[in-house]
Amino acid sequence: MLSRFYASEVVVALEYLHMMGIIYRDLKPENVLVRSDGHIMLTDFDLSLRSDNTSAASAAHLVSDQNTSSSSTNLSTATPFDKSSCILPSCIVPVVSCFHPKHKRKRRKNSMHRGAFEIVAEPVDVRSMSFVGTHEYLAPEIVSGEGHGNAVDWWTLGIFIFEMFYGVTPFKGIDHELTLANIVARALEFPKEPSIPASAKDLITQLLMKEPSRRMGSTMGATAIKHHQFFDGVNWALLRCTPPPYTPRPEATDNSTDSSFEYY
Repeated sequence: MLSRFYASEVVVALEYLHMMGIIYRDLKPENVLVRSDGHIMLTDFDLSLRSDNTSAASAAHLVSDQNTSSSSTNLSTATPFDKSSCILPSCIVPVVSCFHPKHKRKRRKNSMHRGAFEIVAEPVDVRSMSFVGTHEYLAPEIVSGEGHGNAVDWWTLGIFIFEMFYGVTPFKGIDHELTLANIVARALEFPKEPSIPASAKDLITQLLMKEPSRRMGSTMGATAIKHHQFFDGVNWALLRCTPPPYTPRPEATDNSTDSSFEYY
C-alpha cells in the first residue's frame, strides 16, 4: 500500500527530528519530496522550532517491549553497548560485519533470550506560542493560541494520511476563517467514498484528537504510532532498505541539451 509506505517514512522522519529536539510544524504534501529511488525526504524547515535546551535532543530512553510501562533506561546514563553487538542493515554497501567471527554464533544464540528494546525520544518540553503553519494543517492548540509542543506534528501526520486517502483535508472551509473554526469545533468525519481500511480510519482518528494530551504520539511519540495496526508488517529497522511500492519515472526536460531530469 503506497499510502502506508509514505506514512511510514514520514513517521521515522518526524521521529528523527524530534530526537534532535526539533518540531517540524509544516508537514503537507508539498513538503514531502519523492526521490528518484522512491523514498521520501522532507523539505522546507522555515517554520521548524528547535529547542534552546541542548538536553532536549538527548532525552532518549530505551523501552523494553516486554514491559513498556515500567522498564526504561535513560540513554544518557546507560552503560555503553559492547562494540561487537552492533548490527548493520544488509542493504548498506559495502557490508562490513561488526561481529568477531569466533563469537558470532554464541552471541547470536544468546541474543535470542534478550527482550527487544525500542527508542522513545520526544522533546516534550519544547513549547511555542507562535501562530505558524498552513491553515488546513494547523493543530487546534495553535489555532486557539494555547501554546503547542511536538504533538502538532502528529496532528499534521493525521491530516497528511487523510489527504493521501481522500484527496482533501478534513476541516477545509470556504475560507481561512471557517477552516480554523472547523479545526477547533467540528468533529472529524470520513467521506463515504472511497472506502479505506478500518485501521487507517482508527489511526487518523487517534492522530486527530483535538486535545493534545489524548493525541496518539503526544507522550510515547513515534513508538506508539509504529505499533498501530495500520503499520502491521512494516520493517521499521530496514525501512530505508525496503524497495518502494512505486518508483518515479524520470522525464527528460524539453531542452534536449539539458541532462537534468524532473521526477513526478
